[in-house]
Amino acid sequence: MDKQLNSPSYRPLYDQIKVLITQSLIGGEWRPGEMIPSEVELAMRYKVSQGTVRKAIDSLATENIVIRRQGKGTFVATHKEDDIKLRFLRLTAETGNKELLNNAFISCTKSKAGAYIAKILEIKASASIIEVKRLLTFSGRPLIHDHIIVPAAAFKGLNKDKVEESSGSMYSMYESQFGVRMVRAEERLKAVAAQADVAQSLGLKVGHPLLSIERVSFTYGDKPMEWRLGLCLTDDHHYMSELE
Repeated sequence: MDKQLNSPSYRPLYDQIKVLITQSLIGGEWRPGEMIPSEVELAMRYKVSQGTVRKAIDSLATENIVIRRQGKGTFVATHKEDDIKLRFLRLTAETGNKELLNNAFISCTKSKAGAYIAKILEIKASASIIEVKRLLTFSGRPLIHDHIIVPAAAFKGLNKDKVEESSGSMYSMYESQFGVRMVRAEERLKAVAAQADVAQSLGLKVGHPLLSIERVSFTYGDKPMEWRLGLCLTDDHHYMSELE
């Protein structure tokens, strides 16, 4: 039996297998979009029952870390999938109509992390960071002022050209060009008033009410890799969240 499974643990066995599969994902054994070994193969590898492996994979699938495809197998989820690449974007038109999403570049600069960002991203204070600012447009109308911060060490080479080439999907770009896949996010929402620079970008009067969405996105192993502040115009849009 795998040595990691011999150590005393209060984790259920399927959860231990889930951890081991996740460690393989962190190590790059299976890349986004690739098929992982079958349940039978994984059961032999970890010397557990097929049912235990199935339960571990079910849990990973629930968290959108892997995707089951009937008759084909289980694949590592990727932000290139149409139903996944925008799963963190929850602003929806009141009419329910689908909109053409795009982005307009504002800036991409390098700076040093302050205490707040350093704590959130679990990096040293004054560590090098990359800041990106852009506007997200819905059918040509700017609705979100996006401020993004990532640790420079993990995103060497991130620049204006890469942001503009991403066509709005930063997470897909992180994954394909930097090998960083975001698997979950935490958000904090509150109402704020538009400051001068944001008001100008969105074509609003200073003080116009906006929805502030502060998000921290995590890669495998629950490591924070991105801080993002989206300031959203919600006059005819709302934030849509599904609770389970």
